Amino acid sequence: MIDITLLGTGSPIPDPNRAGPSTLVQAGGQVFLVDCGRGVLQRAAAIGLGANALSALLLTHLHSDHIADLGDLLITRWVTTFGPDPEPLPIIGPPGTAAVVEATLKAFGPDIGYRIAHHDDLTAPPPVEVHEYTQGPVWDRDGVSIQVAPTDHRPVAPTIGFRIEAGGTSVVLAGDTVPCASLDELAAHADALVHTAIRKDLISLLPQQRIKDICDYHSSVQEAAATAKRANVGTLVLTHYVPGIAPGQEEQWRGLAAAEFDGPIALGDDLHRVEVKPRGSNSPDFVAPQG
Repeated sequence: MIDITLLGTGSPIPDPNRAGPSTLVQAGGQVFLVDCGRGVLQRAAAIGLGANALSALLLTHLHSDHIADLGDLLITRWVTTFGPDPEPLPIIGPPGTAAVVEATLKAFGPDIGYRIAHHDDLTAPPPVEVHEYTQGPVWDRDGVSIQVAPTDHRPVAPTIGFRIEAGGTSVVLAGDTVPCASLDELAAHADALVHTAIRKDLISLLPQQRIKDICDYHSSVQEAAATAKRANVGTLVLTHYVPGIAPGQEEQWRGLAAAEFDGPIALGDDLHRVEVKPRGSNSPDFVAPQG
């Protein structure tokens, strides 16, 4: 079984009820954070998880809403890891990730210096281990494997999706993308697909062209569902809602997806949790938010 928690289901526009895009995946005793939007550590704290519990950070792309809390994550993990010789945090992302991490640590340089001067057991900056990929296997440890493939979020490029497998269960996290063959291939026969989704029918009615521009590099609810159908996935999990789903509108969004995909469809507020089981077993369990 793989456990998915939608830590943040929001967008670049601040929402008092939704943190920025972030998804937690727990598989085979390992804990992966996929993207780190604003407020991610508060949401993680709501389920009793600290930054020092992460096995790795996986970044789908380098848009600000997906990395807004990168600095907070790096510093908080550093100051809350108390054992000697802490392991570096593996960070896996597309080309450009290393430069962003380096710049983030540089921006927090004064803070890092203050803490090293103040605490005898902090003798070096936050340890990180950055790996950049666009395709292929990126992780194989203790029964958990991860592979990546390109997605299409142009002009943002390169962007990647992740496929996490453990114990006969597979989960794919698409990130921001329009439909593309490489994502179809990555998601083929997965037990669950976590896909961002926007309401193009609503956004296209807005007067601001800058906002309407997002329609050309995101998937609509229907397009995300069609991707799930083409890839023959077990369950579709929607996130990163634009606009945010208002109370009482959940079934409307679910209905749009169901027009294209006839499998289970999960969506909800921050902290919504889905327990994914291998294909052929019982349907995934949708667990109420914690906290």
